[in-house]
Order: sequence, then C-alpha cells, then structure tokens
Amino acid sequence: MHIYRLGTIADKQAALKALGVESGGIAIMSKKMELLCFYIKELKTPAANILKQDALSVGAELAVPSGVITCEKPTFDCMLIGTRKHMEILSKKELAQPFGLKSVAQALQQFLTAKSYPVRIMGVVNANEDSFYEGSRFMAEDAVAQIEKMIDKGADIIDIGAVSSRPGSKPVSECVELERIKPICDTIAQNRLYEKAVFSVDSYTPSVIAYVLKSGFGIVNDITGGTNDEVVKLAVEYGAKLCIMHMQGTPQTMQQNPHYDDVTAEVSDFFETRIAKCEALGMKREDIILDVGIGFGKTLEHNLTLIKNMKHFTHFGCEVLIGASRKSMIDKIIPTPTEERLPGTLAIHLKAVQNGASIVRCHDVVEHKQALVVWEALK
Repeated sequence: MHIYRLGTIADKQAALKALGVESGGIAIMSKKMELLCFYIKELKTPAANILKQDALSVGAELAVPSGVITCEKPTFDCMLIGTRKHMEILSKKELAQPFGLKSVAQALQQFLTAKSYPVRIMGVVNANEDSFYEGSRFMAEDAVAQIEKMIDKGADIIDIGAVSSRPGSKPVSECVELERIKPICDTIAQNRLYEKAVFSVDSYTPSVIAYVLKSGFGIVNDITGGTNDEVVKLAVEYGAKLCIMHMQGTPQTMQQNPHYDDVTAEVSDFFETRIAKCEALGMKREDIILDVGIGFGKTLEHNLTLIKNMKHFTHFGCEVLIGASRKSMIDKIIPTPTEERLPGTLAIHLKAVQNGASIVRCHDVVEHKQALVVWEALK
C-alpha cells in the first residue's frame, strides 16, 4: 500500500470519473475538493457572529479578530473559508439572515456561478515609435507582416495601437493616430484578415475607433475604461466587445505615487460602476472584457495583489484580460532589461491564467502558445 499527496486537480470531475466514481457521487464530491477563501470587508459585528456560527454548523470557518465576540467595534474584516459545497449551502442559508448577510449570500452566489472562458492569446502590435518595448513597434507593411506571423503562430486576437500609453508618454493628435493606423486597417480589410483572427484597437479616440470597426475589428481596447460614452456607443453599434481597463490618473501622471486603501476593492468598485454604465448604454455584459491595468497607476505591491486576487474579478461574468508583458514590475522584482523579461512575463501570465484570466495580452506569441499548451497538459 502506498499513499501520496496529490497536487492541484484542475478538472476534479474528470479525476473522479477516471477513478470510477458513480456519476451522482462525482457531482457531490467534486464540490468538496475545491477550497475557497473570501475576504469580507467591514462586516457588521452581529453579522460576523451569526456567519461564524452558520459556517461552523456546515463544516466551514469564518476567521475573525478577537474583538468580534465582545462587539468591540461596529464592523470587522473577516475571512470565510470552506469548500465549494460549504459556500453553496451558506449562500442559501444567509439569504434569510439580517445585518447585511443577504448581500453576502448574493455575492457568494455570483462567485459560485461565474462563467468560465477558454484562454486566448492577444498579440500586440504597436504602430508607433514610442512604446516601451522596441520589439513591438511596427509601421505600415512591417506591421501587416508581423500580424500575419502572429496569426500563423497561434494568436487568437491581434491588438493594434497607434499611440503609446507607457508611463510619461506624450499624447498625439487624432489625425496622427488615424494616419498611423489607417493603412494597416485598409490592408486588414482588403485581405480579409479579420476572418483569421479577431482584431482589437488600442484606442480611446472615437474617430479612430469608428474607422477600425468599419474595417472588421471586433474589440475596442479602451485604457480609459469607457469614460467616453461615444466609445461605448460605437462598440454597441458595431457589435464589438469593449475592454474596460482600470487606470489611476493618466499615462503622464499614473506612476506618480499611486495610492489605494484596498486596491482589489477599489478596482472592483470601478468595474462595477463602469459595467453598469455600459449596460445602460446598451452593451451586453458578455461583450465586456475587464483589465485590471497592470502598471497603470499601481506600485509593484498593487500589481502583485491584483494578480493574486484575479479570481475575484471573474464574478462579474466577463472575460478577464492580463497584460503584464515585459513590464517594469518584473524589473522591480529582479532587475532585468526590457528585452530579457520574457521568462518573468510567462511566470506572471501563467499565474494570472491559473487565477481566472482568459485573455493573455503579450508581445511573444510563440512562447506564450507553447507555455499555455504545456500548462494545459499539466492541469
């Protein structure tokens, strides 16, 4: 007889089926194999005491500060710990409880029913001379050649931007942006390249967005997060998806002492507000993509926290994009020049995918394709 500890099992139902477990048992047991942790901020003290007892009654746990039992403060931060099965039971049980626990129950149900998406690779082509990674800069014919190469090597999406958004970058005029991207769009339309991959425009300029959407583009990648109603309306009009990115400040100011009391909660609140706005303007939730904006008004610690907590953002029911390709956060962890940051990029992106990201925005398509295929096999 031998006993050994198993690693993480991604497809729990498949593992149980391979063992020969009956179908009815598979559904029950698979939910007991997934441990979930939820951080609850400023829960009312009576609610914390009720949730603590309810959690214990089903075999789960609520970690609370010592002052909860004596009601030292009106609210406390808590951590709810249990299996998926525990959370399903609690999400129903707490619907009937007072002190805000109904909202906790509803939030749990959102997390438990979050839709999963297949992982897709988004290749980056920068049609400008100012993007932080020189290897991503391509103009006119060279850009088209790079696009075709990326598609051939496994890119599902091609993201094209004619304006740099690196920290401290200078804005360019609407005319210059359109002048840079127009010949690329025309070639894409003429050669029907949009039939081979989805095309995304990295822009927040309505006239540019309108032109590319007419050329067959399917995604608007808006670093301003849907600030301009006209951008949202254009995406709705053309049936395109809209990527909402979080950024604190502007590209010119965003890295000047970025501050958050709780970066995960604040980015989450931002998405909740912007999703509601987009839906009010006629956009379907499944057509919204969320990007936490790694490096856009964040310190290294903010970036790491968002990657570690990326699973949280899947509860909105939208695809989640990770874009940390060759970014300076790698240099802050281990000093590395931009052209040597591929290994660090792969580590970040694979962790983000493990934590729920489904679109990987990268400069290096071949390497990401290989890494993701191998990672999938390891699951």
